[in-house]
Amino acid sequence: MTPAGGAPLPPRKGELRIVGTSVTREIDLMLERVAESVGGRAPMVLQVGAKSSVSDRNERNWRALISRRFKDRMRFVGIDLADGSNVDRRLDICSSPRTIEQALGRGSFDLVVCCHVLEHTVSPWKAARNIASVLRPGGLAYVSTPWSQAFHAAPDDYWRFSVRGLTLLFEGFEFVSSFYSGGDVGLDVAYRVERDGGPCLEAGAGAVEQGLFQLVLDHEDNRAVLARQVTERLPVSRTYLPTLFVNVVGRKPLK
Repeated sequence: MTPAGGAPLPPRKGELRIVGTSVTREIDLMLERVAESVGGRAPMVLQVGAKSSVSDRNERNWRALISRRFKDRMRFVGIDLADGSNVDRRLDICSSPRTIEQALGRGSFDLVVCCHVLEHTVSPWKAARNIASVLRPGGLAYVSTPWSQAFHAAPDDYWRFSVRGLTLLFEGFEFVSSFYSGGDVGLDVAYRVERDGGPCLEAGAGAVEQGLFQLVLDHEDNRAVLARQVTERLPVSRTYLPTLFVNVVGRKPLK
């Protein structure tokens, strides 16, 4: 509904809103928060799952991105299970707390980036614990994981997460942002679910996923979709979801 002048009405208090944005925009906002928290100090940044791959066509080069933002005034550490391009240290984020502290210190980093990693970890709760331990009080963690995505064993594929699931893994964090994004190469579209200007993390907001991203086909439409596939698909479901990622930015408590 709009007033006579044609401008949209301001949101009502308590109203659930879907806000169009982009991943690029959300990352810029997150880096602004990092800049505010460190002041004139050079930030320390950790990337979990840092190894570069030719298949990562839609992955951001976090080292270059953050270097540009802070004009090379930063310390960046990339860890991964295997050595390779962009990896500074071979380390399993699910290691024991003692191993993590010996390798990375405790409370050392202002930002931890963990994108498309948790679904491949044997113990995501241990990964979350260790991410929290290496963050400074007030530091930020940016976590992106699939809610719906095809099986991709790299080296294996164990989990899928909802926004609420991530808030449980990082219990005690203040979540300053959450948004949904897609997986198509070159498509930088994202959506925030908000209430009163902040991220809506209530279970009831999950209905948004069903309403916006889920498509239910009848039997004949289902058969038609399957018939157009290059390789054989079994007609076991009539409900389809696109590749959909959930993204959260959480702040470690000051105490």
